[in-house]
Amino acid sequence: METTQKTAITVEANINAPVEKVWKLWIEPLHIMRWNNASDDWQTPRVENDLRVNGDFIFRMEAKDGSSGFDLEGTYTDVKPLERIAYVLKDGRKVSVSFTGKGITTFVKETFETEEKNSTEFQKKGWQAILDNFKKYVESRKELETMHFEIKINASADKVYKAMLDEKKYQEWTAAFNPAGSYYKGSWRKGSKIEFLGPDKKGELGGMVSRIKENIPNNFVSIEHLGVIKNGKEIMSGPEAETFVGSLENYTFKEDHGNTLLLVDTDSNQELKKIFLDAWPKALSKVKEISEKA
Repeated sequence: METTQKTAITVEANINAPVEKVWKLWIEPLHIMRWNNASDDWQTPRVENDLRVNGDFIFRMEAKDGSSGFDLEGTYTDVKPLERIAYVLKDGRKVSVSFTGKGITTFVKETFETEEKNSTEFQKKGWQAILDNFKKYVESRKELETMHFEIKINASADKVYKAMLDEKKYQEWTAAFNPAGSYYKGSWRKGSKIEFLGPDKKGELGGMVSRIKENIPNNFVSIEHLGVIKNGKEIMSGPEAETFVGSLENYTFKEDHGNTLLLVDTDSNQELKKIFLDAWPKALSKVKEISEKA
């Protein structure tokens, strides 16, 4: 039987950042969700990434207007930290990525086998555009830290999901962040604007302006923060907002035999880190209490 020889194409970029930073931003889901698109009208609202040999990944890629989308799926065949990643896509095509660090710069080389539906030139432009977007993201990345929290809850994912998003229950568990009271205004529907509000220490209305990047009931919620609210007014740019613009807050619900592992991954700066280290464990304990009572 004859086998068709697949065409291999290489795209590359020289990135002004050390290899440790490049590697971290390439492999972590919260970062992949930000840079994995070839144009501004596309997005990656969900990422599952089990980075190990024989580990699987799923990148959900779709147009922001919802007109089209697909899951990029594959299995890792080689993982050498800070140096190399190789994987096989679900359709059998092979991809390899190498990282060559030299001081404060890193050379990234990505070689992929083409598919037959689109022209070779079209595919090369698309993959290069994504890599260029990654380069731009790394070089302009704000100094935010990804923080992770999790808790096991003796309740179904449906109960945990409702405990987190229900209007009244939301106010209960978010009291860990603001004892004076927190609430939201808007919708949890995917693509919707939502505001997270509460009085600050002076009693003035403050909070975040956000949008729901993804919402898969009982499975995954991603919140993208767009700006801040101070004295009841939205601030979408400038020094007060720039730290938070584009930051993400993700909730993942993993159910197993009636129990749920709730995972929270969120961006944080140094000012918020201490607050989050204290408040998120308390908040998750409250979610557990509410869910197990339901």
